[in-house]
Amino acid sequence: MARSTAKTVSEYLMEMPEDRKKAIQAVRKVIKKNLPKGVKEAMSWGMIGYEIPLKIHPDTHNGKPLLYAALGSQKNYMVLHAPSVYIDKKTAEWFRKKVLAAGKKLDMGGGCIRFRKVEDLSLPAVGALIGKVTVQGFIQMFVKGRGGRG
Repeated sequence: MARSTAKTVSEYLMEMPEDRKKAIQAVRKVIKKNLPKGVKEAMSWGMIGYEIPLKIHPDTHNGKPLLYAALGSQKNYMVLHAPSVYIDKKTAEWFRKKVLAAGKKLDMGGGCIRFRKVEDLSLPAVGALIGKVTVQGFIQMFVKGRGGRG
């Protein structure tokens, strides 16, 4: 399964094989528990997206809500997209250290954290990452990363 056309998170989960569904649900639970106030869950870009609504930050480069994080099932792995680790090198290094301290290997490229089973992840590190950056902090990172443009 690559990019889904599901309209809801429930539909998206129903498309998955049982083992992937359980893994995605476990990571989703950690994400939802740690999301900063103001971030909303929705289907976005063919995955489960965690977005900063346009009413909070309307000045985006593509007219769509800012993607704070996303969770998806690809053909050969599952993925947590965490733009904060792509945008901010300090956050990336902090996250890398947390994962390694938990005794886990990290398969990360840019802001994509790939995993084949939930046990490959440090769920406490994922929760800490999701809760680390406030909505306003993320918006500032994003604007700074775009050279001051929304």
